[in-house]
Amino acid sequence: MRQRLTARAVVVGDRAGTVVPDAVVDVEDGRIAWAGPAADAPPAGDAEVVALPGLLVPGLVNAHSHAPMVLFRGQGEGLPLDRWLREVMWPREARLTGDDVEVAMTAASAEMLRGGVTASVEMYFSPERIAAAVGATGARVVVAAPMVPLPGMPPLEEQMAAAVDLAGRADADGLVEYGLGPHAAYTVPLPLLRRAAEITREHGMLLHLHVAETATEGDGLLEAHGLSVPALLAAHDVLGGRVLAAHCVHLDDADLELWAEYDVAVAHCPASNAKLASGIAPVRAMLDRRIRVGLGTDGPASNDGLDLLADVRLAAGLARLRESAATALPAAEAFWLATGGAAEAIGRPDLGQVEAGRRADLVHVDTRDLGFEPVGDQADLLTHLVWSGASRLVRDVWVGGRQVVADGAVTTVDVDALRAEVAERAARLAR
Repeated sequence: MRQRLTARAVVVGDRAGTVVPDAVVDVEDGRIAWAGPAADAPPAGDAEVVALPGLLVPGLVNAHSHAPMVLFRGQGEGLPLDRWLREVMWPREARLTGDDVEVAMTAASAEMLRGGVTASVEMYFSPERIAAAVGATGARVVVAAPMVPLPGMPPLEEQMAAAVDLAGRADADGLVEYGLGPHAAYTVPLPLLRRAAEITREHGMLLHLHVAETATEGDGLLEAHGLSVPALLAAHDVLGGRVLAAHCVHLDDADLELWAEYDVAVAHCPASNAKLASGIAPVRAMLDRRIRVGLGTDGPASNDGLDLLADVRLAAGLARLRESAATALPAAEAFWLATGGAAEAIGRPDLGQVEAGRRADLVHVDTRDLGFEPVGDQADLLTHLVWSGASRLVRDVWVGGRQVVADGAVTTVDVDALRAEVAERAARLAR
């Protein structure tokens, strides 16, 4: 079906912050066929025309998430990362079932869609159940199948082999893609990290791991090897290919130069890093070195939400505080980190911008609200989108041209039933 969406303006999602007033977006076969000013649009022909009163923006791309952790939202409040993981999260996760993961991911996916997040990178257990969950909601996902040494989990070698078996199961519509997610250099032995990197390069998969989330997590490796974690990963041939490193809070200039040399992308998670007091990542220094950066929520137990637009605002604010400069991360660049920049970071050039040829993952934000006044210049629309808490104004969402949120409600799953089931399963896991 051909469809024409008209809007007050389109926010393209590029680094420059392009805003196109009085815009048209044509959708055909799940992709954007044309986008631009209404005055230049081709004839609509037999396309269904849908008039929208607000902004059309790209579907947001969540570059790092453990979304099924909605089951643990708010638990372990006030603990630093190491204690939070070992005392609260990992014991509860040891009791998880595949059913728990699927229900939780379905609920989390619906929550993200309601906030305009159409794609996420998920590093979590039961990857096939995560895929089934987004199949139900209609979202898009890159599942980084986990490698983590926890009680009750198979040996790391078996976890890696299971992930490789999934590599060929990506679907043609780009809705589900599988990668490999070794937890971190301080939990997964270096020889296995090297092997995981070889496998992902061989299959074109995403390799996703945590790096330098806290100031002390690499101390043991530094003492044993005399190298920082980035230098150690380079020395063991882990870098190269589609590598996405989450957090990267505590990197020095030499580490950043390595990231730039090997084209390692970063998933920046400002809300989680702030909540766990892990620090503020050097985003400006990364961007100045042309390091690919995308914005992530991290898990909803350490955020505690999945509101990526809220994290756009936080990312801009924290970057400015870190650099003591109001120009450190402009609104346009901050929004790009959750759209076009995030798509680049995860190696998905088919996502992230309202541009002909890309997937028709689109979000309608209603601007008939006091938060969007005044508008003296079209650029003000993007400024208000970033600084005025616009996720509550998301009204409609399409993934691959299919509408999955209509008038503020998810259309594909029963959200009330999911909420009740998440509460029941979370209570069991907390015992």
